[in-house]
Amino acid sequence: MTPLPFSLGSDMIEVELEPAGDRRATIENLFQLYVHDFADFWAERQVELQEDGRFPSYPPLAAYWSEAGAEPLLIRAAGRLAGFALIDRHSHSGAPTDFNMGEFFVARHYRREGVGRQAALRAIQGRPGQWEIAVARRNVGALAFWRGVAETAAIGGVEARDQDDDRWNGAILRFRVEAP
Repeated sequence: MTPLPFSLGSDMIEVELEPAGDRRATIENLFQLYVHDFADFWAERQVELQEDGRFPSYPPLAAYWSEAGAEPLLIRAAGRLAGFALIDRHSHSGAPTDFNMGEFFVARHYRREGVGRQAALRAIQGRPGQWEIAVARRNVGALAFWRGVAETAAIGGVEARDQDDDRWNGAILRFRVEAP
């Protein structure tokens, strides 16, 4: 994909998404940071560090290289690795969905610089259809972020659901994106 420049005052940073391809190990490594950050939003501890000092592997990660419609993407800011976006077709709501933002991570030192927003919009706006983004109940900051992204990308508004069942506990944002 073509880089999308954006301004930070007088500076310009290019944000790019690239297919992860054979870079699964890179995403597995970034997942360690993601799990560490995400632990703040669990009501109770979900995983323990292993004796090698790493969190256990994320079992569903392999599906992003094997399931139809799943896309593992690396996020780059000014050419440097900045995070990942994992897109799939899973529906947390149970309603038909073309795309779901399965997991999304931007390294802390790129946050609040617009990198995440630009990466999210590139991922979403380049894939027309019905989108769903599920946000964990305790991840309040992410909900504000994703609402803003969804409202920018959506055609016809954003449906926000509050769900608490065996499929999901938290907000679910559903919206349509049209082809550019």
